[in-house]
Amino acid sequence: MCGIAGIAGPGGMPAPREAQLRAMCRTLAHRGPDDEGVAIRGCVGLGMRRLAVIDVAGGAQPMASADGSRVVVCNGEIYNFRELRADLESRGHVFRTRSDTEALLHAHAEWGEGMLPRLNGMFGFALLDVQAKKLLLARDAFGVKPLYWSHIGDQLIFGSEIQAILASGIVPRNLDMAALGDFLAWEYVPGTATLFEDVRRLAPGSALRFDLDSGRLEVFEYADLPDDPEDEDADEEVWLERIETALNTAVQRQLISDVPLGAFLSGGVDSSLIVSAMGDAHAFSIGFDDPSYNELPWARRVAQHLGVTLSEQVLEAQIGGLFEQLVDHFDDPIGDFSIFPTYLVSQLAREHVTVALSGDGGDELFGGYESHLAQSIWRQYRRIPAFLRKNVVETAVRQLRPRPQKKGTINKALRFVEGLKHDQALEHARWRAYMGDGLRRALFTPEAVDATEAPTGAHLLRLFEKAGSRDAVNRGLYVDLRSYLCDNILAKVDRTSMAVSLETRVPYLDPDLVNLAFRIPGRFKVSGGRTKRILKTLAARRIPRECAYRPKEGFSIPIKHWLGTELAPRIDHLLAPGRLREQGIFDLGTVAQLRSEHAAGVANHSHMIWSLVVFQAWADRWLANGACAPAAAD
Repeated sequence: MCGIAGIAGPGGMPAPREAQLRAMCRTLAHRGPDDEGVAIRGCVGLGMRRLAVIDVAGGAQPMASADGSRVVVCNGEIYNFRELRADLESRGHVFRTRSDTEALLHAHAEWGEGMLPRLNGMFGFALLDVQAKKLLLARDAFGVKPLYWSHIGDQLIFGSEIQAILASGIVPRNLDMAALGDFLAWEYVPGTATLFEDVRRLAPGSALRFDLDSGRLEVFEYADLPDDPEDEDADEEVWLERIETALNTAVQRQLISDVPLGAFLSGGVDSSLIVSAMGDAHAFSIGFDDPSYNELPWARRVAQHLGVTLSEQVLEAQIGGLFEQLVDHFDDPIGDFSIFPTYLVSQLAREHVTVALSGDGGDELFGGYESHLAQSIWRQYRRIPAFLRKNVVETAVRQLRPRPQKKGTINKALRFVEGLKHDQALEHARWRAYMGDGLRRALFTPEAVDATEAPTGAHLLRLFEKAGSRDAVNRGLYVDLRSYLCDNILAKVDRTSMAVSLETRVPYLDPDLVNLAFRIPGRFKVSGGRTKRILKTLAARRIPRECAYRPKEGFSIPIKHWLGTELAPRIDHLLAPGRLREQGIFDLGTVAQLRSEHAAGVANHSHMIWSLVVFQAWADRWLANGACAPAAAD
């Protein structure tokens, strides 16, 4: 695992300076504490920081081919590099190291860009073809590893994190208001945008081709899920056997490492299945002193049943200093509460191992989110006459006060009614949105609201259209995989784990397992008021039944309570009326109303308040002069 960075320009431009590249690399030192390297070839400069995992002694980067015709820097792992190596050696290629990175050089020499669909791994890499005068950037098929880029004038600047791009001194720090609107709606910036106007995220399964003669830049998609129809003939037992085989293969493939390796364990279905497929394992768990959020008893039960070692830690409400620390790692901010436990479980794991397997992806492949149940309930609920729904049911629910526990019937009812405000075309995803068009118009000043442009969920509507002819459940899961998973979950896990120099791997996103999962009819995943049906059936054969079928909790924290205690001083500072007035983006009255209603307990606005706090802390840390660019609100 590494961090990469670079600068490229067309012929005739000055070569990047070594000091400039090393400044970019220094911002990525946490991603690669073991080594640093730079290479300058004409008007292209490549840099990297390395966390040595495979071929510790021989895998230094940048790595050049024997004849010097190609140079590569890669963040991530190529899991099928041994198979690729055997194929390439049979074609006459001679390898000099045991590194998976070297396979990229030989594969490109043999197949050019045609190598991309052959790769099974998590990666963001830059490969320079010196003779062809082309630079290729590529990101793995499902977006496990990040890659950002900016095109300023004739120059291409890229990096594993935005801060590396900013350290080049080339890219301005201007706020993208449309992206801010999306951030507050979803707690992350979806798609290829970022909060910086001039910085873009390379989409999963996409590559960028940069011609060093003309300076022409082209982004293209090289991988997507095949639109194969679901196999309606196979019964559940056949699917269970196929899933078990594919999952075991994926886990074993990702156990390759020359350094200590472990796994995250929540005691839920996804992580428990991963740990059960590892054999002898060292697992890591985080708990909370609030019992409605604490999953440690479940993790202990699974660990005991599987006979694996479990290291654990309890998180208390002392997160103020931790928040300030994490802001330095979230140049692409995420408002998801679970950044804290994810960071701390990564920190705990790093005390013992260098690599950890994660259960992320199981929900998106097999239908684990309650938003899918909400959509099923909606199909029945809409049969009630509209005047009864709106004037009786919804009016009555809105009079209820949220309960202090994590979920519960009342909290779920309130969330269900809140989701009804959003566009029906968003289907299950509307229960994941925290700001609709109505709140957007109230929250932003008149000068700023027009700059937020697109309506809530525009990116999801495009994904639903792209999902093709899949059944309703699998269409929704395609959207989850292509947005919520890669733009929020995987980004959060990558950023928090790499902050402590821990490599995380995601076996559920093995291409063979993903393709298999989308051939399974949706009725085996979500039906009869149950989520993730088939995976729970498999889990019940490996772990205690009560663990497999316990209600889904999610990896969250009691931040709705902490907003009025531990975090109150920071919120008072970051959302101070004077500050907001000078900024000119948010309506003071709406922000004050959100805070007062939450403090009084009449509504749970924790997600919106926290996203506003995260944005303000991000603006202080990352925007020019610590303030929003005035032109952004014009």
